[in-house]
Amino acid sequence: MEDAEQEYYSKIKRQFEIIYPRLVERYPDAHCELNYQNAFQLLAATILSAQCTDERVNMTTPALFARYPNPLTLSEAQPEELESIIKSCGFYRNKARSLLGMSKMLVQDFNGQVPDTMAELIRLPGVARKTGNVVLGNALGKNEGIPVDTHVMRLAARIGLSKQTTPEKIEQDLMRISPREEWAMVSHRLIWHGRRVCNARKPLCEQCSLASACPTGKQNLNLTNQP
Repeated sequence: MEDAEQEYYSKIKRQFEIIYPRLVERYPDAHCELNYQNAFQLLAATILSAQCTDERVNMTTPALFARYPNPLTLSEAQPEELESIIKSCGFYRNKARSLLGMSKMLVQDFNGQVPDTMAELIRLPGVARKTGNVVLGNALGKNEGIPVDTHVMRLAARIGLSKQTTPEKIEQDLMRISPREEWAMVSHRLIWHGRRVCNARKPLCEQCSLASACPTGKQNLNLTNQP
């Protein structure tokens, strides 16, 4: 490892070791805010959550799962009926195609079961690495990576945990500086903080327990001399 790279990772790891205990203290019960009862439901809900709020998805999935309770029934859905159920989640035609393709592959290739490896999950239509991480880390108890959504991207930059600009590279930084057993919770706690305090347009730095250690908070509150 080159000196500059080693220095970069040492710096962001030190920052993580300051920031993360404060997030743990503030959000001890952080969890996935999508409602689900099994891996299939979480997989479908996560597909629906693209460019849509968890609240809206949670309003939609009760009817979806009542009508299609498992991969087999969903794989046999009529596209028009499925679209009408999920329409409020936005991009409903694309999402319906993804749900149908995903469920058909589960039935045909995986015996109707959600696979428990990233390599197999990302074969499913509508599933990329972030969705795979969500399902593995929450429904299947396997920390293969860290789900990086827009909240995680924003906070990683603001609070000094990564200088990268793509989800994949930000995920690699966060994985390097955090314990593997915490990977799912790192994502949850950053997301909770992003939704409740460090919002996109106007972060509430005056209410933030991270402010004294956060580059953005220090600047916004004129705390530049604090550690």
